[in-house]
Amino acid sequence: MTPEFITGFFFDALKTAMLLSAPMLAASLVTGVAISMFQAATQINEMTLVFIPKMIAIVVTLLLFFPWMLQLLVGFTRNLLIHIPSYVR
Repeated sequence: MTPEFITGFFFDALKTAMLLSAPMLAASLVTGVAISMFQAATQINEMTLVFIPKMIAIVVTLLLFFPWMLQLLVGFTRNLLIHIPSYVR
């Protein structure tokens, strides 16, 4: 195993992890900003008001993006398992 291989593999693993987490993080960010704007407009200072809408947004996003996320993860794993003989050399 060369340093270039390790760096490339680490880069692919990080890219896959970021792509898998991006939809839920984006949904959480958008929901949090919207709720914060609502709280600022109505002057409601309740800290726990943000959690339930964020959780609902994350679950809905997970349900919508799950097929794509599963396909991405299966592709990464398939690529990893297919190339095991070349990794060992």
